[in-house]
Amino acid sequence: MTGETGTPVVALTIAGSDSGGGAGIQADLKVFAALGVHGTSAITAVTAQNTTGVTSVHQLPAAQVVAQIDAVRTDLTVRAVKTGMLGTARIAGAVAALARAGELPNLVVDPVLVSTSGHRLGAVGVVERLLPYALVATPNRAEASALVGWPVRTAEEMARAAAELVAGGPRFVVVTGGDPEGTSTDGAVVDGAAVDGAAVDVVASAGGGWQLSGARLDTRNTHGTGCSFAAAVAARLALGDDVPAALVFAKRYVARALAGARHWRLGAGHGPIDHFGWSASSSAT
Repeated sequence: MTGETGTPVVALTIAGSDSGGGAGIQADLKVFAALGVHGTSAITAVTAQNTTGVTSVHQLPAAQVVAQIDAVRTDLTVRAVKTGMLGTARIAGAVAALARAGELPNLVVDPVLVSTSGHRLGAVGVVERLLPYALVATPNRAEASALVGWPVRTAEEMARAAAELVAGGPRFVVVTGGDPEGTSTDGAVVDGAAVDGAAVDVVASAGGGWQLSGARLDTRNTHGTGCSFAAAVAARLALGDDVPAALVFAKRYVARALAGARHWRLGAGHGPIDHFGWSASSSAT
C-alpha cells in the first residue's frame, strides 16, 4: 500500500541492535525493506554478537529510547510497531505507557527472552509490562513456557498456553514451533498437501484458535527467524492486512527466507536467513 505519490507506508521497530546483522533491529529493517515498507527504529540496547553468540550487552537509557520513538512518530505516520528486546523494566514501562496512550498502532510484541545461541536478553517481568497492549504477541515455545510458568512442548500445550496468554490482554497470540526442537505434526496440510514432520505454530484469539503449518527445513541458518516473523506480521499490518492474513504471509515469508539461506556458510554458528531472495536471484543468473 502506498499513497497517491507512491510514498511507502511506515513501520517502527523497537529492539536491540545485533552487530552480526542476523536478528534484532537489523533483521527487522531488512524485513520491512523486503516487503516494501519504510522502516524506522528505536534502539533499546547495543549487543556485541555474531553467529556463535552474544558477548556483551549495553542497555540504553529509557529516556533515549523514548526520544527515538517520539522523533519518529511526531514526524512520520507509523502504521504498525514491532517490539523485540526491551532489556530493562524502565524501557518496558516507558514503551508500555506509549502503547497504553494509543501511540503504538498495530503493536506486535516479540517477547525476546533468550537469543538463538542461548544468551539471556530479557526477563519475564519486563515482557509482561507490554503484553496487555499487544494486537499480536509471538512467543516461541521457550518464551511461552516462561510466560505461563509451565513447560510448553506439544501442539496441545501450545494451544493452551496461547489461550492463557490471550486472556492476559493480547488480541492474538502465536506460539511458534519452528525451532529445531519444535512441534512436528505428521499429516499436517501445507499448501493443500499433507506433509509429515511439519513445523506448526499455534494461534489463539478471543474468537478461537487455529494452526499455521509449514514444511520443516533442516538448516543451521535460523538466526533471527523469530524477529523476522514478528516484523513480517507488523509490515503486513502496516500494508493493510488483517491479522490472520498477516500471520499466513509472515509464515510463508520466513519459510522462503530459510530455504534461500539453507546452504549458506556465513559464520561458524547459526547463520542469518535470506530476506531478499538472494539465493534465488543468483541461481537464475
